[in-house]
Amino acid sequence: MNNNGQNTFKKLITHPIFEQVSKTSANLGVDSYVVGGYVRDLFLHRDNKDIDIVTVGDGIELANAVAKELGIEEKNVAVFKNYGTAMFRYQDMDVEFVGARKESYSRDSRNPVVEKGTLQDDQNRRDFTINAMAISLKKKNFGELIDPFNGLDDLRNKIIKTPLDPTITFSDDPLRILRAVRFASQLSFDIEELTFEGLCSQVQRLDIISKERIVEELNKILLSRKPSVGLFLLDEIGALERILPWLVRLKGIEYKEKHSHKDNFFHTIEVVDKISLNTSNLWLIWAALLHDVGKAETKKYTDGQGWTFHQHEFVGAKMIPKIFKALKMPLNEKMEYVKKLVQLHLRPIALVEDIVTDSAIRRLLFDAGDDIDDLMLLCEADVTSKNQTKILQYLTNFELVRQKLKEIEEKDRVRNFQPPISGELIMQLFDLPPCREVGIIKNAIREAILDGIIENQYDACYQYMLEEAGKIGLKAK
Repeated sequence: MNNNGQNTFKKLITHPIFEQVSKTSANLGVDSYVVGGYVRDLFLHRDNKDIDIVTVGDGIELANAVAKELGIEEKNVAVFKNYGTAMFRYQDMDVEFVGARKESYSRDSRNPVVEKGTLQDDQNRRDFTINAMAISLKKKNFGELIDPFNGLDDLRNKIIKTPLDPTITFSDDPLRILRAVRFASQLSFDIEELTFEGLCSQVQRLDIISKERIVEELNKILLSRKPSVGLFLLDEIGALERILPWLVRLKGIEYKEKHSHKDNFFHTIEVVDKISLNTSNLWLIWAALLHDVGKAETKKYTDGQGWTFHQHEFVGAKMIPKIFKALKMPLNEKMEYVKKLVQLHLRPIALVEDIVTDSAIRRLLFDAGDDIDDLMLLCEADVTSKNQTKILQYLTNFELVRQKLKEIEEKDRVRNFQPPISGELIMQLFDLPPCREVGIIKNAIREAILDGIIENQYDACYQYMLEEAGKIGLKAK
């Protein structure tokens, strides 16, 4: 279906900003349109707080004029002269204005040479047909859909397709390769055959994209309803090897003397899908994505025992800072969170398989701290056996661990605890400078609390301190 102005959608564009843009545009003698993702999401019934306005004129001038009519102070209009854009927040929406333009690209950059253009020029430069639709804000045909590439049909048929030659589209701006995958993952759409061939042929062009922009798109894929759709597409087109080679190294099953191991790549993707059903925490999803990343480094075959991945959780945890640095991701508390969950992800499983002791629960609570609930979610998602009886048994046992965690926390308060005896008190009482002996006593008290030998309260810890100090020849003043 080619609309070309045949359908009117006044009832869809009800936000008051559109009437104001229409009036101000008429006063300035320019034509304006709402375009791109906002139009797409109107038809998909998806919430979108970003409105893009294209005017066949000066976008900055229009933005300032509309803002003035709305009573928005000039200081609250963000102007980007280099890009010819301006934006402001009105009610609950971020509204951006830009002049219609056409673009040309060089081989070594995704930053185009920009010239003034028509609405058609502006639609031609759009990445996909579903993002190339526009709705007129002109008074004479307010609400009319301008859809030269049948984007509405592609929405209905759930198709990702480029408006023009896909090879040129993806060569000009290879970030569009990741955007195609992202939209396919977010919307559960298929990539049209020629478009798919075009993005495969240009995947090497991803090398000119900054890591920050790549990760931005990857994060959106990970936050989609079923991340495996995007992750498998990235792998199929050869992009995953360029972005996350550590993950690709987990691929494959090896057989030796009737022993084999599961494909840790497919297992990882399954874990990511499972955890995404229960959380929108991006960094917990990253922990799921990287939880077994150390297995490629630790895989070993031992006669009579089969394939092992001993210490893969510790090796994987050590890899996290290197991976974050390579991807130019934040080397902050988010990275430390992912690192901690990767290192601890086997601990609750070990508790399930062994007798759950109070001491083991205390140590898990102490080590996981406030992230214990996220760790339990990760461990439950990590159970991907095809044996339903085994899965049920694991999940039942995890519930027992959760209950035990709750009981121990209520009784012993060991989550993020600090022993009531400080190093300063030890130094003062035994007339010591900062030294090894102070650490020995503090560690002994902490271990005694975790082992349940003493309660986590001052009097018990004080008496235990005196006993431990006596063992190494120290006497209180």
